Amino acid sequence: MSSTPPTARPAARRRTALAGVLLLPLAVAGCTGTAQQEGTAATSSSAPAASAPAAQGTGAVTGGAATLEESYQQVIRRVLPSVVQINTGTGLGSGVVLDTDGNIVTNAHVVGDARTFEVQFANSPTAYPATLVGSYPQNDLAVVRVEGAPDLVPATLGDSDAVEVGTLVLAMGNPLGLSSSVTNGIVSATGRTVTEPPSEAAPAGATLPGTIQTSAAINPGNSGGALVNLAGEVIGIPTLAATNGQQGGAAPGIGFAIPSNTARDIALQLVRDGRVTDTGRAALGVTITTIADSSGQPAGVGVVSVEQGGAAERAGVRAGDVITSVADQEVRSASELATVLAGLDVGQTVPVEVTRDGEERSFDVELGELPAS
Repeated sequence: MSSTPPTARPAARRRTALAGVLLLPLAVAGCTGTAQQEGTAATSSSAPAASAPAAQGTGAVTGGAATLEESYQQVIRRVLPSVVQINTGTGLGSGVVLDTDGNIVTNAHVVGDARTFEVQFANSPTAYPATLVGSYPQNDLAVVRVEGAPDLVPATLGDSDAVEVGTLVLAMGNPLGLSSSVTNGIVSATGRTVTEPPSEAAPAGATLPGTIQTSAAINPGNSGGALVNLAGEVIGIPTLAATNGQQGGAAPGIGFAIPSNTARDIALQLVRDGRVTDTGRAALGVTITTIADSSGQPAGVGVVSVEQGGAAERAGVRAGDVITSVADQEVRSASELATVLAGLDVGQTVPVEVTRDGEERSFDVELGELPAS
């Protein structure tokens, strides 16, 4: 990784690409896809393309490789009917069937500002109409509901809290409009906090806590699809692919998925209420802006206003303060503050360091909850 923060590219695909962004020493982008790419996809086979172990010599796969290949094939047959392509009119992404009522979870950056969609199932030429149930850009999740589709096969959502580094996984979706594609890899890390760039759904960007990092290839069009373990359980929703901020282009083998437990929680709230009522994410209760120093570099987080009765106001923080540290972690920009807060808990009391009128001050703040949608 380079020494500069990475950016992420969302994995949805526009008729230009819908992608996400990760602020690490790489760049992360979300994954949607383009019209030209879709034209290419239309001329290619729609059969699943899986990165399974290559056969040697005569083409026969034997021993452990054969067992692994069979496991991959079984998982693909089981899960692929639950993974759909979502067309918005301006782009496309993927989605995962939640229930027999037609609810499908996907990324907020896949749906964007659209309210109606077309949904296609694996290896089927038929497109079914769908409408937006609800969207929560702060976690880059949304639910759409398809109408008239027969024989819906809901996916099994696993326990993402139990996921371990080294777990073999498959990423299923529609990269570059190539329907029902499959790539393989491992879980490279868990608990990553990544930041997406601004999008139609989230003009200020979004900070995603606790994501799963994977080496399975994530490309435009994969956003909203399925990251699946060899038990056939969806453990994450692929969302972002890293790009190299210094050299440009994709950073192979670095992708990110929203944990299935988060996706389940947010999606069920959207289905039940049409909105998120319980975010479970820590907040200070302030409106902020990044403050630059004399050289133009980020130097702190300016408090534009404080929420009446909110966590910051109760502790004594006020408009005009410049936040420089939270929970003993330096924050020089709004995105750094969001990243720190994503790793903290509602109700947790943490020290907040500010500069006020040229003087350093410290406040113990009992964190509130990020507002619901």
